[in-house]
Amino acid sequence: MRHTRPISFTLNGRLVTVTAATHETILEILQRDFGLFGARESCGQGLCGCCTLLVNGTAVSGCLYLAAFADGAELTTVEGLAHRGTLHPIQRAFVEKSGFQCGFCTPGFILMTKELLSRHPHPTEDEIRHYLSGNLCRCAAYPDIIAAVKRAAELVAE
Repeated sequence: MRHTRPISFTLNGRLVTVTAATHETILEILQRDFGLFGARESCGQGLCGCCTLLVNGTAVSGCLYLAAFADGAELTTVEGLAHRGTLHPIQRAFVEKSGFQCGFCTPGFILMTKELLSRHPHPTEDEIRHYLSGNLCRCAAYPDIIAAVKRAAELVAE
């Protein structure tokens, strides 16, 4: 017997309601019901950062975060950062500084950067490295990612 329940949350600024099984993760719901594939499951253990989402402004691992916990919350995905076709300053900084190679991990890094800059608008390089230490880039684009975060801090401050 499959147990489901309706959940409502604000997704990228829009109130939505879905039916979720009690065991489903928010990542599964976002992909299945909304076609949002920016956050990706890679490790399935919350260790790599590829599935990062913001829930009420705090970064979470979407592969571990049960959909039921999102009821009443505000969720932001990488797709929700751009506004009317214009990239968010953090997204622009990652493009400008080539803060990616294959791009698989990039959405997670971008959302972690958003949380970082909301808490520390002018982070030091050590703070950036520490804050992003839970996100893995298998291509090892770390120097460009650090440069992108520094540039993002400048753009967000403008």
